[in-house]
Amino acid sequence: MVSNLPPAWPAPTATGPLDATVTIPGSKSLTNRALPLAALASEPTTIRGALSSRDADLMIAALRALGTQVESADRGTTLRITPAPITGGRRVDAGLAGTVMRFVPPIAALADGPVTLDGDPAARKRPMGPVLRALAALGVQITAAGDQPSTSAPASSDGAAPEYLPVVVHGTGQVRGGEIEVDASASSQFVSALLLAAPRFTEGLTLAHIGEVLPSKPHIDMTVACLRERGVAVTESADGVWRVAPGPISGGEVTIEPDLSNAAPFLAAALAAGGTVRIPGWPTASTQPGMLLPEILTRMGAQTDVVDGLLTVTGTGTITPVDLDLSAAGELSPTIAALAALADGVTHLRGIAHLRGHETNRLAALVTEITRLGGHADELPDGLVIHGGGLRGARVETYADHRMATFAAVVGMAVPEVGVVDVATTAKTIPDFPGLWHELLGGSGN
Repeated sequence: MVSNLPPAWPAPTATGPLDATVTIPGSKSLTNRALPLAALASEPTTIRGALSSRDADLMIAALRALGTQVESADRGTTLRITPAPITGGRRVDAGLAGTVMRFVPPIAALADGPVTLDGDPAARKRPMGPVLRALAALGVQITAAGDQPSTSAPASSDGAAPEYLPVVVHGTGQVRGGEIEVDASASSQFVSALLLAAPRFTEGLTLAHIGEVLPSKPHIDMTVACLRERGVAVTESADGVWRVAPGPISGGEVTIEPDLSNAAPFLAAALAAGGTVRIPGWPTASTQPGMLLPEILTRMGAQTDVVDGLLTVTGTGTITPVDLDLSAAGELSPTIAALAALADGVTHLRGIAHLRGHETNRLAALVTEITRLGGHADELPDGLVIHGGGLRGARVETYADHRMATFAAVVGMAVPEVGVVDVATTAKTIPDFPGLWHELLGGSGN
């Protein structure tokens, strides 16, 4: 009987302790912040150490569609960006990249005509309302694709706007700016999107977050740091209130750090299989949420050390269950969930309700796949409870979500016969993840 199921990548299982050094490509979050700022800058920018991945490619394609010149060298890790007036009458494909679908509309609002934004089918389910309503409140007209724009006021006074892709941003060449309130409870990207474009708004922008929670605050701190590094005046007058002054954005040279969150599955492998994994280029300070990894992995039983930029993580194969608030680093949750599923005991992961709005509903997906693997997990309003142990091999679905694929790979490090459906989705942020993963095992894997 011929199976109609798509092929699954057989996740390698370690047959001995690991001993590997893995070089992690550049940060997606920093790359996809440097690119919009370069497009809006007053002079050319050279970005070195950029991440070459689907998300970065989608951002580059979006900016090119809007008139920016982007030249690529060194296999996409060196980018030369020459800014130009933002051009309307174009169509942008956001794929499934949250940074593209959220960061591009404020840039498109500066275009001299309408810009249509759409993405993958799953992207049409990811929330967009807060950033679109904020733009509408600033006078930008935004319609659902296919709707006719109003011939009266440029936008409704209450900031009404579509909630999901596809949309049309009706740019007029400028955005007034001013003061707005945004509920960013579902994603910190709503704040970052508006802050990145704010220097080009006529009056700049004062933005106040009004939601009950603000997930992934380090990503907003990263955005603020990127703006300041480019000469933009940004102040945080109170918790959750930012002021971006209008003015030029400088060009010059920008160097991208390694993606610390993408290091997570490789470092977690040291706990899952035992042995040592080293990551070179680990910064002494960073706004990336992945900077929390050494502390988290230490709590889960690893020995960690950073000497001269080399992070070394050593595990014994025994994992300690934990109670963690991951609100500042939700993107690490699938990796931590994989370790929790392998641990002997109960782990609580809190502060991650916003993961329901990522590439897939990650909380539901993790519960489903841990259950499929023979484990037990429960979904809570703001996170997960994972009862570790008892896992068996299974065919793990990834839901077009790169972090669900790396979740399965970490489990497969300790559990034989784990198959990863659509492992190619990891190319969203990690070029050739399967190749890097096999290098991790060296002579210890199958």
